[in-house]
Amino acid sequence: MQEIEILLFAGTTEGRALSELLACSGIRHTLCVATEYGEMVCKQHPLVNVRRGRMNQEEMERLLLQGQFAAVVDATHPFAKEATCNIRAALQTVQQTGKDIPYLRLKREGIEAGKRQVAYFPTNEACAGALEHTQGNILLTTGSKELRSYCVKEQVRRRLYVRVLPSVESLAACIEQGICGRQLIAMQGPFTAEMNAAVIRQYGISCLVTKESGTPGGYLEKLEAAERTGTKVFVISCPEQNEGDSFLDACRRLEEISGKRLSAEAPAVAVQGKRIEITLAGIGMGSPGCMTKEVEWAVSEADYVFGAQRLLDGVCAGAEKHPFYQAQQVLPFLHHILAQKETWAVKKAVILFSGDSGFYSGCQALYKALETQVRQNRLPASLRVLPGISAVAYLAACLGESYHDAAVYSIHGKKLDHLARRIQCSPKTFLLTSGVKDINWLGRLLTDAGMTECEVITGYQLSYPKQRIERHTPSECGMLNEEGMYTCLIKNPYAAKRRLTHGIADKEFLRDRVPMTKEEVREAGICKLHLHEQAVVYDIGSGTGSVSVEIAGLSDCLQVYAIEQKPEAVALLEKNKEKFRLQNITVVSAQAPEGFLGLPMATHAFIGGSGGRLKDILEALWQVNPAMRVVIHAASMETICEITKILTEWKAQRRIKEEEVVQIQVNRAKKAKSYHLMQSENPVWICAFSFGAPL
Repeated sequence: MQEIEILLFAGTTEGRALSELLACSGIRHTLCVATEYGEMVCKQHPLVNVRRGRMNQEEMERLLLQGQFAAVVDATHPFAKEATCNIRAALQTVQQTGKDIPYLRLKREGIEAGKRQVAYFPTNEACAGALEHTQGNILLTTGSKELRSYCVKEQVRRRLYVRVLPSVESLAACIEQGICGRQLIAMQGPFTAEMNAAVIRQYGISCLVTKESGTPGGYLEKLEAAERTGTKVFVISCPEQNEGDSFLDACRRLEEISGKRLSAEAPAVAVQGKRIEITLAGIGMGSPGCMTKEVEWAVSEADYVFGAQRLLDGVCAGAEKHPFYQAQQVLPFLHHILAQKETWAVKKAVILFSGDSGFYSGCQALYKALETQVRQNRLPASLRVLPGISAVAYLAACLGESYHDAAVYSIHGKKLDHLARRIQCSPKTFLLTSGVKDINWLGRLLTDAGMTECEVITGYQLSYPKQRIERHTPSECGMLNEEGMYTCLIKNPYAAKRRLTHGIADKEFLRDRVPMTKEEVREAGICKLHLHEQAVVYDIGSGTGSVSVEIAGLSDCLQVYAIEQKPEAVALLEKNKEKFRLQNITVVSAQAPEGFLGLPMATHAFIGGSGGRLKDILEALWQVNPAMRVVIHAASMETICEITKILTEWKAQRRIKEEEVVQIQVNRAKKAKSYHLMQSENPVWICAFSFGAPL
């Protein structure tokens, strides 16, 4: 019987991982890589025949006809569309000769951007066009192949800092486009969030450009770094986000085709009678004395213990210890255990997490991954979670403080937006941190916010012999330099009660000569927006930014984009944003609707000024989100007539619903000697509606 061989086109981390798995499982395969660098990072193995060099369709056809391949696996990069098209076309041609070779497309694991400020673009060209409307330095991490698209316009090219692989091809491509010297960063990943953040700070980056490359491509680490540094992110969307087989599904299909078991993902038949009892446990701060008896007992009975090295060093167990705790490490190891030939019925595994398992812990992500495999009958196991003592509870006990009446946040591995505003409104705030640099940053934050009267109580190396609890002023926090684990309590003796309604007085805004929506009219319009948590709002023709400030101040979970074309108004917008310390406002210096380009999809729009382009703006908003809520303020008869005409047309087309039209006029009392006379403001029409489904 002829030996099975697989043809694997690799260009991703997953492709290399699959090659290693096939080799370990005794499956011969030809591995096709495009570059010399791709060959260098592949592990050599007697069962792996590496073929280097880019191939066109005809060359792929010859390779398929010459070989006896049982399957073709396309593990090229999601953005390598030409390679995928050539592979599929070559297979179709070969099938006409009578060869029917199964095709598998290995897809990458995607990531949700969540609340991060991310703009998506379908192509590199569209992204490059949007960069023309930005300011500041640009970190380009899309690779050398797409570099040409970003070097067309000199005003973009001169701001580029390009990070590429340290290969001859990549460097040559950069030099060809005039990227050299300080603009060129030749490094091999993977890059941590800390490394990305350091590069952003070193080069003064304002915008990071990346592909939507999934977990192995370092996409999450780029997003985290951008969030920490307040950097905008422009993303080239994955062209085939949901197409193909997951890594595990591809392994199962190859098992069926080859008749061999892939050792890192053992199928159910190979583990009959075996089961793993898995405990995810909070271990407290790390000192053995902080473990609960239940966690201590679970560790003593375990066959395997996983966790960060610091935690493993603090436990006494006869079990095998392994210094990892993430799903991509734990799951393959568990499947490896199940695939062993030894006969056993039950093994016990404990995975340790610092602090409490339910309090800012990585426990939830791992539990979800494990639970999914158990539910899908991929992993014969039982799951339980044991709590631990959190650092916040420990510090509160040391101080004799309660924490049920305190605000509690984590800045471990991230900088929390609006933290200064939250501390301003809370007499007590507990913080989990990453180390002394976070304490330094906190000191600067409090000082810049004018909260110099706050007391910062730090708990250093809690539960360990070096434990130390100290009290500092914000300025003293900036001088700490001893690295280690810090938890802190900020006491604010002058905490202000947070206002629950909008309604900032007009006199509080910096105005100059820029028109501003008056207070009462502003409040009525905001009420008609029907805002909700996580709303994204376009404030169009925002002027001084009074509406943006009012909306952004309602909740840290709202994101407002203030779009204004007049330079003097943009300057005031920035000043008012800074005055009210609102990080959830992004000022966009542009005319509408062109200013919408590159912004996240809005859920609401407030139109205070249209510059005579109301219909164009509404059409563009419809394209952005055909389920948007819109509020328009109009003071002139011309604008009112235009609104009436548009609403009549759109109602006939069923493009709007929930229409409301309100006229509001405010009269203010003005003192004249001993009398108060009413002085009227101009009447304003408020038109509110939601977009509806088209015919």
